[in-house]
Amino acid sequence: MLTLLLYVLCAFFLIHDVAAIGQETCVVFQQSSGGSTFPVVQNGAAVPVFVSPDEWPGVQRAASDFVSDIELVTQLKPTLSNVSASGTTVNSSQAIIVGTLGKSSLIDQIVNNTQLDVSSIQGLWESFLGMEVANPLPGVDSAYVIIGSDKRGTIFAMYDLSEQFGVSPWVWWADVVPTQHSELFITSSGCSHGPPTVQIRGIFLNDEQPALTNWAQEKFTNSPGLFKSNGATGTAPPANLTGSPFGIGILFQTLILRLKGNYLWPGLYSFNAFCVDDPLNQPMADLFGIIMGTSHEEPMMRSIPVEWGLFGQGAWDYSTNAAFIYNFWVEGIERAKDYEGLYTVGMRGDGDLPLVGTIAENIGLLEQIITDQRTIFSTIFNTTDVTTIPQVWTLYEEVEGYYDEGLPVPDDIALMWTDDDYGNIRRYPIPSEQNRTGGAGVYYHVASPSDYKWITSTQLSKLYEQMSLAVVRNATRVWVLNVGDLKPYEREIEYWMALGWNASVWTPDNVDDFVTAWAQREFKLDVTDASTVAEIVSNLTRYNALRKPEMLNSTTFSLVNYREAERVVTQWDTLANASTEIYNKLSSDLQPSFFQTVQHPVLASQTLGKMLIFAGENNLRASQAMISANTLADKVQDLFEKDYDLEEEYHSILDGCMMDQTHVGYAYWQQQVNNILTRFFSMPPVNRVQSRKQALPGVLRIVPEGSYGAWPGDDHFDCAQMYNCPPPTVTLDPFNPFGNVYLVLGAGGPVPFTWNATSNATWLEISSTSGSLSTTTQEQKIFLSIPDWSQVSPGSTLAQINFTAVAANQSDLIVPVMVEATNNLGGVPTNFTGFVESLGVVSFEAAHAIRNNSVDGFYWRELPGYGRTLSGITPWPREAVQGNFSAGAGPSLEYDFLLLNNQTNITVVTRLSPSLNAYGSDRPLAFALQVNSEPIQTSYFIPPDVTPGGEPAPWGGLDGFAANVIVSVNMTFNVNPGAQTLKLFMIEPAVVVQKFDIDTGNLQASYLGPTESVFI
Repeated sequence: MLTLLLYVLCAFFLIHDVAAIGQETCVVFQQSSGGSTFPVVQNGAAVPVFVSPDEWPGVQRAASDFVSDIELVTQLKPTLSNVSASGTTVNSSQAIIVGTLGKSSLIDQIVNNTQLDVSSIQGLWESFLGMEVANPLPGVDSAYVIIGSDKRGTIFAMYDLSEQFGVSPWVWWADVVPTQHSELFITSSGCSHGPPTVQIRGIFLNDEQPALTNWAQEKFTNSPGLFKSNGATGTAPPANLTGSPFGIGILFQTLILRLKGNYLWPGLYSFNAFCVDDPLNQPMADLFGIIMGTSHEEPMMRSIPVEWGLFGQGAWDYSTNAAFIYNFWVEGIERAKDYEGLYTVGMRGDGDLPLVGTIAENIGLLEQIITDQRTIFSTIFNTTDVTTIPQVWTLYEEVEGYYDEGLPVPDDIALMWTDDDYGNIRRYPIPSEQNRTGGAGVYYHVASPSDYKWITSTQLSKLYEQMSLAVVRNATRVWVLNVGDLKPYEREIEYWMALGWNASVWTPDNVDDFVTAWAQREFKLDVTDASTVAEIVSNLTRYNALRKPEMLNSTTFSLVNYREAERVVTQWDTLANASTEIYNKLSSDLQPSFFQTVQHPVLASQTLGKMLIFAGENNLRASQAMISANTLADKVQDLFEKDYDLEEEYHSILDGCMMDQTHVGYAYWQQQVNNILTRFFSMPPVNRVQSRKQALPGVLRIVPEGSYGAWPGDDHFDCAQMYNCPPPTVTLDPFNPFGNVYLVLGAGGPVPFTWNATSNATWLEISSTSGSLSTTTQEQKIFLSIPDWSQVSPGSTLAQINFTAVAANQSDLIVPVMVEATNNLGGVPTNFTGFVESLGVVSFEAAHAIRNNSVDGFYWRELPGYGRTLSGITPWPREAVQGNFSAGAGPSLEYDFLLLNNQTNITVVTRLSPSLNAYGSDRPLAFALQVNSEPIQTSYFIPPDVTPGGEPAPWGGLDGFAANVIVSVNMTFNVNPGAQTLKLFMIEPAVVVQKFDIDTGNLQASYLGPTESVFI
């Protein structure tokens, strides 16, 4: 990675002003004419920065970052000096004075001398204020005074200003070039911030092998520690961050603090003998101001499995080895007691698996474990009140089941609720749990050892939806985000931290605003281009969230229905073109950061997505005896190699190994062994046809849209009896969302030929009536449409197209295709407005309701950008979480649609986001539907857990709710043809509806469902 020192040598160009994203802005870059600004750098001079010698060491260290950040932006470095409160005279008319209330004697003296009102932050957690103060010290006429309520409040105040000056929190980790300014000013009224929304906010480096571990082993292998679990920890390069060998953990701590986080779970495997590999790690974390912890399976500040592998004896089983494990925990607390920590309690089985035993046995064992752990706290901290020692119990998987089955947890222990590893929070605090003295929190994944670690696939809109529920349900004591290898989740980590720092500024409507501001700060873009980046990021994560990239296969997206695979390829190409256009606009010093955080994720995802779809098309074309199968096989091979080229390009920029994760041919959660040992993974299987042999039916192959079959020919796709199959038939009606239907004409072998098409219908338009195909031009797509439906008789009309293929030394081949035109315009009432059926389907987005009916202040609100196709809708406001309604009594949305066939019953397929019954087993998620005046139907669409702490039976697996990122609920209603109204009723909050697909007799299989119907 580029070092901070290199940035000093870079040439910078002023593009726009940068502010801390989502926060109050108090930095400007020119002096106010009214004199209401304080100069930081002006006229080639920087004001000095003063701290008290009795200040927290972490604040003094952050102050050194602060003056270095000013230098990065302006090329001028302020002097940083210790100034005592005891009568020191300062020879500077202006200064920046930094300190912590009650710790810095200098700040306390200023408060006393000037009667500065600090009541807004006094005694609060991680709060700060800043303002210009007249005559704060002898010899100082005015100063910008930064006061923190505690150590981190002061630190965050400085990093907040650094970001506003133009230094991104990702200046080191993502090679973000600081914005250059010749002058810096702070408004005299300054910036301030009260307590954060979430008290403890951190990240978890998890399953960091191979990417992060390989990079660390390559870069940092000179640890002074006594042990090295795998050579993965070591010293920070002297040119970076501190100038001292504090260990690689410092790099994370500096990033966390710049993001206004305060908590770290070290890596679980090769990265984690944190307290052993380098004896400076734990004291340095405390010095910096980082609260240390250990993951959900690592109690009492001991690393499992690494430390247990180094020092453990016997089984990791408290029922048989309690004495040794007890002493093992004693050593962990003894080692950590002098430093700030949030202690994980409880216990899981060996290898992060459930304890061995029945539920009742394990509940009893865990009660004993908690009792013994609290005895350890009491003994080592020499206190009878262990409630003063911060503790957390992560209710991960079966542990949540034990709790729900009655496992008692002391009230002062924070309950950390978890997601399902796929970003769906399993449970939130219910009303009886929301006033626990220990509070509650959330452990959440944007990277998971379960199935996805390679590249970003979490929608920020979903992060908002899930975590805003955590806020309103009072799960705000501690948040931990599983970030895998840290990269490439920079943006998601920052948004997570921003929500935890101040959730009140974020709404469903400003998620893209966050990305726009982020793009302006990182890449110096104007608002237009930054908004384009926001759209790119939104689509990148939407497409990857459709199904985790590691879980895609060659038939995930339908190859024949609703042009699904074609639309996905087009979407990826459009996205890649947009990203490349922005990338090419950037100067060479800005391109590395953009490549890491936008361009590579887009191109790599495009490459993988297209490779798998082309593999599916290859197999399909091979089954259809088309020579284009071979070309598709070659494309798959090329994309497979391009995937590696992109990985290497990323590594050449980073000078590291951050994209080593397996992502093709993923078989189980620990699949990365392929990359570690052989750096090879399997290309999706492809087929080939004999390139020199002609297909038995002849030179021409015709594939109608929506069919797996090819004509001429006899197989089960052409007709059920598989011989003497009739010609194919395609259907057109005025309300087809695509406006046409197509035929694929393909070469059935190496022999070149010409073709022509003739029709017996003047009203039918054929996009091309002649052409030639060969081994060079192997396919041609022909579109059929009806420009003027008034030329077609009402009802159903049949036309025929004859395709004639002419090849040398062969008889002409004639292939008929039937076209059925259904003119149903006469069935549309003159006053109708709504969605219209076509080809046996009506489909519409949940956000496209005609009417939104509120009840008691509740209504349905759109979550823009959320979900698979457009957005989601959910009951609002969320603060009234205890409210629910009986079926038909709650707020409703209404959708008008028109049925044009004679179907007397329809199936309404409601597509919902996969959400677990997170408000308790007695409040399962539910919604209700009504069509016209038919009886209201209710669905409690998430079944109960099959086992305590488990997930419902349909949840897991490759075709489960979580993998498919959708829950489909079918309800059948009796109807008559004509205009209809569908009503969606709220029953429970937190339900998110994305889309409705109404099957009127011809809904085809696909992953995303049909495209939205025509609206008139």
